Amino acid sequence: MIQLGQYPAASHVIAHISDTHLLSGGRPLYGQVNTIEHLGLAMAQLERSSAKPQAIVFTGDLADLGEPDAYERLREIVEPAAARMNAQVIWVMGNHDERFEYSRLLFDEESDAPQDRVYDIDGLRIISFDTTVPGYHHGEVTDDQLDWLADVLASPAKHGTILAIHHPPIPTPMLEAMGMLELHDQPRLAEVLKGTDVRAILAGHLHYSTHSTFAGIPVSVASATCYTLDLSAEDRLLSGVDFGQSVNVVHVYEEQLVHSIIPVGDTTEVSGFPASALPQLEAMTPEERLEAFSSKTSTFNMAEEESSGSA
Repeated sequence: MIQLGQYPAASHVIAHISDTHLLSGGRPLYGQVNTIEHLGLAMAQLERSSAKPQAIVFTGDLADLGEPDAYERLREIVEPAAARMNAQVIWVMGNHDERFEYSRLLFDEESDAPQDRVYDIDGLRIISFDTTVPGYHHGEVTDDQLDWLADVLASPAKHGTILAIHHPPIPTPMLEAMGMLELHDQPRLAEVLKGTDVRAILAGHLHYSTHSTFAGIPVSVASATCYTLDLSAEDRLLSGVDFGQSVNVVHVYEEQLVHSIIPVGDTTEVSGFPASALPQLEAMTPEERLEAFSSKTSTFNMAEEESSGSA
């Protein structure tokens, strides 16, 4: 495909998925939410999209109760789709995961230690950093983990670094209750990250999409594929709903990153035109494309206006 705008293609494309919360036997979460179906649909929509990710990062809460069968089902759904997309799968620990089962069933290692790992995706470094506390749902990082992270970041990567964690180091003003389960001692992590090549922090945990900065670094929180939290619910401390699930896609450019959201679920198209029109676009000069699609009096835009009728 030719370049239609001023930006060239991204150097890297990363899919960001969070909070799958699978249960053993594929049973529904809370007896209602079909997490298996939601995850399968999310992977199918990602696969059919134009994203073509080089890596798929799952930022925690993979298994709701840390059950072995849940991790096995997770791999059965994710790995074949990732292989077809030629994408590296990157797992991150969440507070609902159990370290021993997570380590044993996803990495063939038996370990109760923090699950911190480094990946090289064509020169883009992605660090899976474990912010979980065994037996609790809030987040913490140890002195040893911070020393390890500082050592890794001491050497810059060719295309910079993305830090993938579960607990986002940001305020949650739309849902104050989540503050009780936030990442503790955030200033210590900030000191390690300042001045490094970390270009973005990817996180989950909140079950809704949000964006902020931390230590001057952009933070993107992916929603969930299981259920989301309704930020407009009335008279509810928390309100989980089987609606609004999504997948994030991160495009990495030389000077910036772009985060896009793919809603999960059936949709109804109300406007558009087919991919078969692409050869016509490619055959035009940049000036012809500008007149055809930017001019309000072009045939294309006049037809769009007529389709909605006149006031």
